[in-house]
Amino acid sequence: MTAPSTYGLSTQARNLQWLLTDLVEEVPGVNSVAVVSSDGLLLLSSDPGAGAESPQEARPKGPRGASADLATIVSGLGSLTTGAAALMDGGPVKQTMVAMEHGSVFVMAISDGSLLGVHATPDCDMGVVAYHMALFVGRAGHVLTPEVRSELRQSMEKTP
Repeated sequence: MTAPSTYGLSTQARNLQWLLTDLVEEVPGVNSVAVVSSDGLLLLSSDPGAGAESPQEARPKGPRGASADLATIVSGLGSLTTGAAALMDGGPVKQTMVAMEHGSVFVMAISDGSLLGVHATPDCDMGVVAYHMALFVGRAGHVLTPEVRSELRQSMEKTP
């Protein structure tokens, strides 16, 4: 994976991108990662071509190569589980996991209302993935200020 350009970003935004890149490169079985704001906008992605229009045949199928797809899935799952928790008086949703025949999707809440989403292989160690996601959330939660979120949104819009 090639990291998206961090030129011109604040130290906090560069650190978040580094944490996200590290999650993908260091955790076995992780295909892609996305951080989505509470209003559903993609803030960070492990896909260096996030936002780029690429030929359909060059793009891998599914969210592995399409950060917008993963962001949509993460946002939708977050909304669905939050609604379900409210109906069941279950309190705030901490994490969601969907196991499929050919992969898994994990969604974890970040303290500011943003969500961390991971698309992983079906044979990943779910405990290891969840542990590293929790580390990311713990490190990112206090850094995702409104200013940094705005900066990250703008940088995603500028990605070629």
